[in-house]
Amino acid sequence: MRESARQAPHIFFERVCLDFDGKPLFQDLSLEIAAAQTTCILGPSGCGKSTLLKLIAGSTALPFTGAIRFAPDTVESRKVAWMSQNDLLLPWLSLLDNVLLGARLRRELESSLRSKAMALIDEAGLAGYEQALPTTLSGGMRQRAALLRTLMEQRKILLMDEPFSALDALTRVRLQNLAARLTHGATVLLVTHDPLEALRLGDRIVVLTGSPVRVAEIITPEGQPPRAAGSATLSHQYGELLDLLMQGESA
Repeated sequence: MRESARQAPHIFFERVCLDFDGKPLFQDLSLEIAAAQTTCILGPSGCGKSTLLKLIAGSTALPFTGAIRFAPDTVESRKVAWMSQNDLLLPWLSLLDNVLLGARLRRELESSLRSKAMALIDEAGLAGYEQALPTTLSGGMRQRAALLRTLMEQRKILLMDEPFSALDALTRVRLQNLAARLTHGATVLLVTHDPLEALRLGDRIVVLTGSPVRVAEIITPEGQPPRAAGSATLSHQYGELLDLLMQGESA
């Protein structure tokens, strides 16, 4: 377990039941999300991956039975940083001001944070666009800005829903490495449709399947993330994971 696991919370789903459109989505779903690790959630479309994140974030629009516990359970440990599938950039703010939005809203904006944001913008390949408005940016650039805004929050829980989906292959790997470094010590849940991404970044991979949704498999890849995409071990595990996902879709 990582050194700062005592500071980031474990999250426990205990016999969680949730109906969606009059049908059971989760039925007695039990799952442990390990503290200070990255847990990647894989599964077919519509299996409740994004819903898991919304429940952890405390959505009141999703009434459920059962329990979702945090350990330790404190005000700080329940604060989350959230990156949804939509970038949700404010169109009237520049890229830099969007990245710094959380600190601006809390009135905690300091020169050190601005310097950190500028450095991250440069590392994400967005240097020169600090003052650009979102409407002038490509989809991939907007997604990078949304990712940086999430990473700047430095919460103990980070919830990320397809954070790299709009990026080209090289940018995706670079941003995956950046996210892995900056989220070290946090409890991270990352929803993805990409088995290779899960294998690169996940301390654990939770594969969901079925209706109602169940946990089909929990996989612990070898080595520490971020793992080299071209390694023989990763290639072997990728084939096995892809087969598992295909079996789940046909079940």
